Amino acid sequence: MRPLTASARWARTGETLAGGGRRPAYQPRQEARSGKMAKVAFIGLGVMGYPMAGHIKARGGHDVTVYNRTSEKAEKWVAEHGGAHAPTPAAAAKGCDFVFACVGNDDDIRQVTLGPDGAFSAMKDGAIFIDNTTASAEIARELDAVARERGFASLDAPVSGGQAGAENGALTVMVGGDQAVFDKARPVIDCYAKMVGLMGPAGSGQLTKMVNQICIAGLVQGLSEGIHFAKTAGLDVAAVIDVISKGAAQSWQMENRWKTMLDGKFDYGFAVDWMRKDLSICLSEARNNGARLPVAALVDQFYAEVQAMGGKRWDTSSLIARLENAEKG
Repeated sequence: MRPLTASARWARTGETLAGGGRRPAYQPRQEARSGKMAKVAFIGLGVMGYPMAGHIKARGGHDVTVYNRTSEKAEKWVAEHGGAHAPTPAAAAKGCDFVFACVGNDDDIRQVTLGPDGAFSAMKDGAIFIDNTTASAEIARELDAVARERGFASLDAPVSGGQAGAENGALTVMVGGDQAVFDKARPVIDCYAKMVGLMGPAGSGQLTKMVNQICIAGLVQGLSEGIHFAKTAGLDVAAVIDVISKGAAQSWQMENRWKTMLDGKFDYGFAVDWMRKDLSICLSEARNNGARLPVAALVDQFYAEVQAMGGKRWDTSSLIARLENAEKG
């Protein structure tokens, strides 16, 4: 049998089954259930981490202990899903086979891993740390090096799909790390994912997430300008989208956000504040590796204008609001 190409391996992580059938979205993956129950810790119960941890418990049937800086949220999670909560990351990680984290940024992930009472102080030999935070490649490599020194492993595994993807257990996960470690962690990651890919050594998951955000920034700006132009030109925007969405202009953003953008509704997911954090990571990495990102840098400035309009917590499709606002001005 010929070995699978990288693209074929990626394709097999989707929902298409042998024979062309489709697995219902709500059905847990068989591989997530097939292994023995593991002891799992999940650190960080924000809008992403809360449902992700829930899927590990419900779909995977694993023994899950959670930690959150606000203990009330951890208590709520346990009341809803079972399992246990711990007072510190170290207490959550002690004795666990897998330790997940989904927090805010480099400083946050460093605090919950290497800080006082951090998870790395308690992880056992052979355990695996999986970081779902969108952070820098630098921190991913740092954590990988420390983990190796201490006898366990680390994967950087940022996610894409937003709050809806987390709630539906349908995230895309981009992983950096060693193949053998990835293979061992994969069944647990599958509990909250529809696509999972090993992108290369430590840091490669974070670099791939940067590519994801760079592409989204340009797409959303282009869609904003297209809708704004169509509206200003007196076209029927719905009719325009119906036609062009069947051609080369089609994108997830167009299919899922054009109507809410036209209606000026921006409470559908990933916030502008978070996108600016991610673009900052992209631009910093580009300065280090020599990549040129003129569009990403410009869109980052546009998002700063949206923040100044009061849109810090609006979703990323709110780029159209600055165009409408400028028109009114």
